[in-house]
Amino acid sequence: MRKNLVRLLLAAMLVLTLALAACGGKTDDGNNKDNEPNSSENEGNGNTNANNNNNNDGEEEEMTKAEEVLSRFSQTVSNTDEPIEGGHLNYGLVSNSPFAGVLNLNFYSGNPDSVILAWFDEGMLGMDGDFLYDQTGIATFEHDEDGKVFTFKIKEGVKYHDGTELTVHDWIFAHEVIAHPEYTGVRYDATIRNVEGIEEYHNGEAEEISGLKAIDDYTLEMTFKEATPSLLAGGIWTYVLPRHIFEDIPVAEMEESPAVRENPIGLGPYKVETIVPGESVTYTKFEDYWRGEPKLDTVTVKVIPNANAGRAMETGEVDMLNSFPAAQYPDYKDLENVEFLAHIDNYYSYIAFKLGNWDHDENQVNMDLENSKVGDKALRQAMAYAFDADLMGERFFNDIHWGANSLIDPGHRLYHDPTWEGYGFDPDKANQILDEAGYEYDGEFRKTPDGEELVLNYAAMDSNENSEPMANYLIQSWADIGIKVEKLDGRLHEFNDFYERVGQYGEDDPDIDIFQGAWGTGSNVDPSGLFGKEALFNFSRFQNDKSDELMAAGLSTEAFDLDYRRDVYRQWHELMMDELPVIPLTFSVEITPVNKRVTGVTVDPDVKSYRYEIGVSEEEAIK
Repeated sequence: MRKNLVRLLLAAMLVLTLALAACGGKTDDGNNKDNEPNSSENEGNGNTNANNNNNNDGEEEEMTKAEEVLSRFSQTVSNTDEPIEGGHLNYGLVSNSPFAGVLNLNFYSGNPDSVILAWFDEGMLGMDGDFLYDQTGIATFEHDEDGKVFTFKIKEGVKYHDGTELTVHDWIFAHEVIAHPEYTGVRYDATIRNVEGIEEYHNGEAEEISGLKAIDDYTLEMTFKEATPSLLAGGIWTYVLPRHIFEDIPVAEMEESPAVRENPIGLGPYKVETIVPGESVTYTKFEDYWRGEPKLDTVTVKVIPNANAGRAMETGEVDMLNSFPAAQYPDYKDLENVEFLAHIDNYYSYIAFKLGNWDHDENQVNMDLENSKVGDKALRQAMAYAFDADLMGERFFNDIHWGANSLIDPGHRLYHDPTWEGYGFDPDKANQILDEAGYEYDGEFRKTPDGEELVLNYAAMDSNENSEPMANYLIQSWADIGIKVEKLDGRLHEFNDFYERVGQYGEDDPDIDIFQGAWGTGSNVDPSGLFGKEALFNFSRFQNDKSDELMAAGLSTEAFDLDYRRDVYRQWHELMMDELPVIPLTFSVEITPVNKRVTGVTVDPDVKSYRYEIGVSEEEAIK
């Protein structure tokens, strides 16, 4: 009989952490990050960053690129003054596009909306620096020895912003809505389908979800089909949906309803006061917030165009930004009124190939290599060798981004290995692959092995001042090996339009052959939410039986052995680098600029921090 899952995972992680330390440990592109299907639960929690380590001879080992970049920044503000009573904070959301305004955790899909949501709502469970659920959230939990039955106890007296008390029935209701056949969001994925009885409910074979039982208003028993390591690391749907608000709204209409778009409520430290669609949200403090009364009276989050980010901090227009464009950092890093904090980001940018479309009838990927212009993996591999990702990090992002070697980011230090082989810059190798695969030159560009003209359409977001030159660099790099690539519609695309066209709502634009995006990978290392055959976020529409087998193995009971799980993800990495539906492009640190009047901010993942603790020590921003 297996030991307590938490104890088992923690023990294994301790052993692995010591092993990582012995060998040197762990290791913006200017795009707005894509959707975050596995987002961390509570603010201030995230991955533990490895410290610089020494070898047995007492000599300092060479830092990884991630450690070297991080060493240039602080992680906690230096202002330790007592915050003034009340106060107002201006917070900037850096984006060249309006936020979509899907302001509910069960329906949103884009990162800009998640920035808005983080100020007024949160999940049930806390999370520690190693991405393990802990007992610091609204709900505490225990589980049986088999690890399939969890019992959650939520705190009594936790209130929504309208004064209604939270109960476990709202948690159950969130599952019922997501599993409803008319649900319009993207969260009916492998994570939520692991709840016992949820697929029967989805298929209309049951009126209730058998794996969800309300013992009383504050106690929920949740039974899962499989006990997996991810259950304790982001693999539980922890968000609620207030039944008293949504129960009379048809599920198909919820996402567009005023309860989501105009008058959202949550459980967080601030409540929404006014919304200027796509532009700004103003909040007032929620005095009954369950952790304690917030230190600020009001907060305004407003969209700041990427090009204006540095100037907005310099002039005091905003006190903080959700992130800072790496391209602007050298021009603003010495501002006297601003501190720049940073942490290793759970993120990678990528180049993806369109290999099929979304099958609405089966609710899964329909990979169709025969009808894809990029269905030949030799072509994909050659294109990966054609550009220099490290050079891109230096040229476009001032050496704050660096070339990615894997689809598992360095923020997941227990699984990412900086020594894994990715694709380096090797145009000779690219040309050799294409020659051997039969892509012959027609005098300027290459033709397909069948002798037909090959022109590929490339889609990317117009995110910042680097978006255009970066796209031009990639297109020229591919031209240098004879592959003709053109921008979709001759231009770059706005954030929301881009994701709609790559398939966020299941409608894949047939004109797209290649596209560039970025994932915020969140807390759960399990990649099935991005590459599983039933994952709508699988925008490349890739499906592979061996990949499915390995992703399943990463969630198996054997994977409670972290050495086993690490080896599974190594094998998955090697498979994905061979099949290459997606080329990992860059990793990065996320930079957070903070006006020096702000108190209570840290991005150190080992330190618990929450938005209600943020304050200001002066009435006006320091300029």
